[in-house]
Formats: sequence, C-alpha cells, structure tokens
Amino acid sequence: MGLAGVDLRLGYHGRRVVDGASIGIEPASVTALVGPNGSGKSTLLRALARLHRPEDGQVEFPDGSDALALSAKEFARKVTLLSQSRPTPSGVSVRDVVGYGRHPYRGRWRNDDPDGNTAITNAMDVTGVTAMADRAVDELSGGELQRVWLATCLAQDTGVLLLDEPTTFLDLRYQIEILDLMRDLADDHGVAVGVVLHDLNQAAAVADRVALLDRGRVRATGTPAEVLEAAALSETYGIRIDVSTDSATGLIATQPVGRHLQRPALQSS
Repeated sequence: MGLAGVDLRLGYHGRRVVDGASIGIEPASVTALVGPNGSGKSTLLRALARLHRPEDGQVEFPDGSDALALSAKEFARKVTLLSQSRPTPSGVSVRDVVGYGRHPYRGRWRNDDPDGNTAITNAMDVTGVTAMADRAVDELSGGELQRVWLATCLAQDTGVLLLDEPTTFLDLRYQIEILDLMRDLADDHGVAVGVVLHDLNQAAAVADRVALLDRGRVRATGTPAEVLEAAALSETYGIRIDVSTDSATGLIATQPVGRHLQRPALQSS
C-alpha cells in the first residue's frame, strides 16, 4: 500500500505554505522530503497523515480512493506518523507505550485485539527495545525513547509509515540505527516510508526517491542522483553546495561551503 498527495495547497491562518505540491509514497520504498526550513516539508507530511486539512487537492491511496473520507480508525489502520515530538508519559512502561500503537484495533477492552501481543512483541524486537520493556519511558535516553516511539508506530501495523525528522537531536549511532530500520521496513516488509530529513547526505544514503521542496513547491523528484544536483541545491538553499559521487559506494555526497569554511570544489570520482 502506498499514499499520494495530489496538487495539495496548504496554509495557516490565510498564509499559503504549500502550493500545488504532488508527491507519492510508494510501497517497499523510502521517499525523503528535503529542503530549507520553511519550505513546507513537515506541513506536506502532516497533510499526508491527515493532521493538516488541505485547502485544495487530494490525499489518496493507489486505487484512487480518498484517504480523507475514511474514519479516523480506518485511516490509522493504513497510515501512521512518527511526529517530531510527543509528550513523554510519566511512569508508563515501554511495553505499554508500544501498546498505544494498537489503538485502531481496540474497542473498549484489550481482548478486542487478539493480534495485539504479537504485534507489540514484534515491534519491540525489530526496534531493539525488548530488553527495556519493563522500564519507564521517562527514564530513557533520547535515542532510546525515539526507538520506543518508532516501535509504537510499527505496532500500529500499517502499510505506510511517515516520519518527521526522526534523526534530529540523536547522536550518530542512533541516527544510523533509525535509518537502517527505515531501510529494513521498506526492503523486508514492503512498507511505504516517507521521511522528512534535514541532512542531505542521509537522504542520499537511505532514500530510493527524493523530493526537493522550495518555498512550498516540489522543485524536483527522482533518484538522489537526479535531485541532489549542485546548481539546484545551491539555488534552493541560498548557499553554495558542492556535490560528488563516492567511487566505492556510488552514493551522492553534498558539501555546503560557507565564507569561513571554504573548500575546493568537489570532483566526481
């Protein structure tokens, strides 16, 4: 299952933030949204998650059905969002927090969800938080907590996973673990992953497709090699950005150049 936004126009209090943007999140694939602050990345992702109602345009599934027409519970069985920040409950165990992800499948009682325990256990295993299942979440480090919230999203067991800047404020190890998990979900479980990232090199490394946003419009979409191009990036970000290709990995590498951080132009190797 995938998800698409078609010709979306989004705003706040009469101010247009996204204007005519179209983007597809495809199954078994990672799509990264990149662009400067204020370019509309998070707003566009929130619209796909139905947390920001479009002024115009459609959010739809691959069969053309209207995602905005579903009930909240029906939609939550198809799409989940890991937002930038969530309130951390006090004194609640990791297992119980991961169990929050089962809300679309539960009625008034937990026994309404016969698959719940299996889904929770699998989500904790995939994210590596099983050993801390009985710990209170307010005792965890930032990186540990981020993995718990990701486990909560996985327990929701949807075909579409949207993540808004999931590596922000994490140290290098946890950043890489989150990126690896995203690839595992796409490659091994066929999940359609859409992610907002600030780090262009992370986007180049993890994404199958990249959407470059510029002042509320999707300037370019395609493979990292097609979108992360020096001239387009430099114009979009308003700073010189050199781009090279690593000869060993084939990955795109970007290097912003500032007035006090001058670098020779990077050459493709």
